Amino acid sequence: MELDNIDFQILRLLSENSRVQWKDLGKQIHMTGQAVGNRIKKLEESGVIKAYSLIVDEMKLGFSYTAFVIIYMKTANHDSFLRFIKERNEVVEGHRVSGEGCYHLKIKVKSQDHLNLFLNKLLEHGNYSLNLSIQEIKQQHPLTATIHHES
Repeated sequence: MELDNIDFQILRLLSENSRVQWKDLGKQIHMTGQAVGNRIKKLEESGVIKAYSLIVDEMKLGFSYTAFVIIYMKTANHDSFLRFIKERNEVVEGHRVSGEGCYHLKIKVKSQDHLNLFLNKLLEHGNYSLNLSIQEIKQQHPLTATIHHES
């Protein structure tokens, strides 16, 4: 699907507030709500819009530790490890990487005890190095990072 300037405007506005009503979005870009809705449906059907997300303040939920873990696998069979990280709620992001280690994980836990329990289970799959976050500098929704379109 070829995107035009209007599509990029819609994506930018949705990334700022995905709950905006179509008619309100249409007013901002000088279109009817129905025309905006048709474009959004096409963006969804073509896979440009994959999903809508919710950003939650983890601190208010009691998640006070964010850690970045580099995994060094013990074996070439990674299937059980991949199942493990997909099942664990602590893992908020996971990437297979080139460079140092095999995988990089971003995890969030409520306590140091919870972190230790997670790390003990992780040792069944490989060794790791750990970095604790001491301050979040920037958080950006993935969509907003990709929508800087020049017309």
